[in-house]
Amino acid sequence: MARTIDQQIAEAQARLNRLRTRAKASETRRKIIVGAVVTTEALKDPKIARWMAATLRKTVTREVDQKELVGLLAELDAKAQSAGAGEP
Repeated sequence: MARTIDQQIAEAQARLNRLRTRAKASETRRKIIVGAVVTTEALKDPKIARWMAATLRKTVTREVDQKELVGLLAELDAKAQSAGAGEP
């Protein structure tokens, strides 16, 4: 049985939606990986910690997101302060 044009359009739209979902999932995964790497390095290096804390404070504006970052910012600040205390 031949498919109608409307059926073909619906199938194409469904395929496009699946591809968009896969692309978004891939982008999200990439962001998680990059965030994990940068956070790990920032907690090791006072210079990176200082940059990351300043960047987060400047760019994260939603209150709910700021609350989520309180603990991380405290860790980053402590690492940034360790540079003055002679820690590597």
